[in-house]
Amino acid sequence: MPQLTGGQALVQQLKMEGFDTIFCLPGIQLDWAFDAIYAEQAHFRVIHTRHEQACAYMADGYARASGKPGLALVVPGPGVLNATAGLSTAYACSSPVLMVTGQIHSDLIGKNKGILHEIPDQMRALASVTKCQAQALKSPEIPGMVHEAMSRMLSGRPRPVEIEVPPDVLQSAAEVTLFEPAPPERLAPDLDLIDRAAQVLGRAKQPVIFAGGGIIGSQAWDELLQLAEALEAPVILTNNAKGAISDRHYLAHGARSMRQLRESCDAALVVGTRFVAGLTGATPAREMQDRQIVQMDIDPEEVGRNFDPAVGIVSDAKLGLAALAERVSRYNSPRASRRDEQQALKDSVAEQGAKTQPQHDYAMAIRAELPEDGVFFQESTQVGYWSSVYFPCYQPRTYFTSGYQGTLGYGFATALGAQVGVPERRVVSINGDGGFMYNVQELATMAQQKIPLTAIVFNDNAYGNVKRIQRLQFQGHEIATDLHNPDMMKLADAFGVEGRRANSPAELRTVLREVFASPRPVLVECPVPPMPQMT
Repeated sequence: MPQLTGGQALVQQLKMEGFDTIFCLPGIQLDWAFDAIYAEQAHFRVIHTRHEQACAYMADGYARASGKPGLALVVPGPGVLNATAGLSTAYACSSPVLMVTGQIHSDLIGKNKGILHEIPDQMRALASVTKCQAQALKSPEIPGMVHEAMSRMLSGRPRPVEIEVPPDVLQSAAEVTLFEPAPPERLAPDLDLIDRAAQVLGRAKQPVIFAGGGIIGSQAWDELLQLAEALEAPVILTNNAKGAISDRHYLAHGARSMRQLRESCDAALVVGTRFVAGLTGATPAREMQDRQIVQMDIDPEEVGRNFDPAVGIVSDAKLGLAALAERVSRYNSPRASRRDEQQALKDSVAEQGAKTQPQHDYAMAIRAELPEDGVFFQESTQVGYWSSVYFPCYQPRTYFTSGYQGTLGYGFATALGAQVGVPERRVVSINGDGGFMYNVQELATMAQQKIPLTAIVFNDNAYGNVKRIQRLQFQGHEIATDLHNPDMMKLADAFGVEGRRANSPAELRTVLREVFASPRPVLVECPVPPMPQMT
């Protein structure tokens, strides 16, 4: 067994677990960890941000785009609390992020003496945005803690986890045992339940499938398509599942097709989604009480949480859908193609989306230039709201949102992490001027690290969505919504990134074509008027 400091033990076990990129901010409680990282710079890419929230956001984006766990490292107390918005977003989107945090000196934890960066119960503070939390109080405990955290993070429903090490433990040296990583086991379904589900779906005349982000997390897109084609079942993809089936396929639908498909179906499969409306908590199941609904989810707490399924299956989506596709053939009847009917519905939805201007034209300008494997980060802005319903996607892991958190300002920093995770692909972040300024300081990170992200800001000098609501629903009582913004081109120049301005969708296409031909860090401003409500 080698003799290592706690910092070295931490870094070596992180290396063993397969990490090669760290999103971090140093601080005094982490000095011994960063000294150990210094010795491993040939292995790790170290990306230090300008704010701890960006550490968490970038680790999340890295994980979601690459399919590999993300790693963030921040100081305790205020550093941890700064990172919680990013952790809450990763938690909502079932993203595997390992958050490593510092602590105060081990013999002072819980004493409430007012030590630098002390908060009374750090792990408890993080319990609502992480799957589990752990603490090592002796250096030999560190590798096992990291190893167990990785196992917990990747087993079942992936979500962020937090581990913390006090500075005296990072400094102390001892003999330690490192652990070989163990690939997580996929949770297989109960085959009796699969058979019951296969009967429900196979005997249905017009089944429909509701598919969520669990499809992406388990890489179950092939199995989903196989089952959908066997049943001729249209698939309504949530925002977190966009691209799981190419939008060119006649069975791939979004939320705007839900009412028609819900009314015409006689049975449904709900897989990898909470199946609730984000704002009201209502579930489509309320409108389907006379239909049999099969629910499949990796998280046992989700099965039956929001509605009472006829068959509830706890399973990894990839294994569960594969088993269901195999078993449904026993009960399935020959089915006529629904291509013409379903394509007509898709065309009708697209025609409706084209009526909302200029959102449609700006979003489709991006779509026209973004490669099919290009990555699109939606934000809480008008073009983003439009894209969540209408933006076509053709491959998995190409469209990302902040999930049910709806975290304003998450997009730019999270997209930076995604670009680090998939450097060979083009990544676009769309932002409103309000949300973009939440992480504007990370332009410095983009420049320093030479991250070739294209960040687009739709600038209406307001929190535009709130302002429109105040104008239309509250008799024009506009308050706290006008914004004073910097000159975006001067801002880009000050941070050392290229600035471009596009005054129309056509100009945006031209800019993107030039930028994608020679990727580099670019900030694109699109000055826009107040935009109408989406139809």
